[in-house]
Amino acid sequence: MDTSDTVAPDDRRAVEQWMATSPDTQSVAGFVPGPGIQRLSVRFEIERLREALEECLERADFLGGDWKRHGFAALPLTRRPGAVEVDDNDLSGRYWLRRDERYVEEPFEDFVDEAAFTEFDPAFAGTYFETVHYELTRRFPIGRMRVLSKDVYNCNSWHRDPEPRLHIPIVTNPGSLFVVNHHVTHLPADGSVYFTDTRSYHTALNGGLTPRVHIVAALAFPPIAD
Repeated sequence: MDTSDTVAPDDRRAVEQWMATSPDTQSVAGFVPGPGIQRLSVRFEIERLREALEECLERADFLGGDWKRHGFAALPLTRRPGAVEVDDNDLSGRYWLRRDERYVEEPFEDFVDEAAFTEFDPAFAGTYFETVHYELTRRFPIGRMRVLSKDVYNCNSWHRDPEPRLHIPIVTNPGSLFVVNHHVTHLPADGSVYFTDTRSYHTALNGGLTPRVHIVAALAFPPIAD
């Protein structure tokens, strides 16, 4: 540490200028679009989404194996035609991250053929989620469509995926945030559909006091190569 009596005046002035402006404590509770996170025009009825969530959870429990111990669980809504088994790779799939101080990007798990997940699971037939799937597939090539939950005080890894995703928040709180590269925002649960370019580095975190539940639909465009 520099123990001299000299104080860098530029640093002092910079801190005083920063403190002269009050921090923004209002916009952080809403959605702010940015690179990699945009809101689409299509919307769904939030109360019907929540009713469908309760109905589907009565028919099947969240899956996730060891992930559930870490506050993460999934309920697959689509499948390969006729498939009845779901393995761990289907619930997750290929992603890349830098695991340690080497800062070396490494691949994890196997690629999932999103385009193969064309069938809405008949176990959830007749629910509003089936309507959501129908409306999304009218507009986009949809692969895996899952209900993903994140427990309180919980965060995903900082990683990137082969494909972008659509998010439809069903249950959330102001402390639940989504980050893509250097942009972070809250995704309100008001029936909106959000495009998230998860081909970029991203994470989701729940810093709130209640669980966060989203529908997450993979866009089955040709994946980026590794």
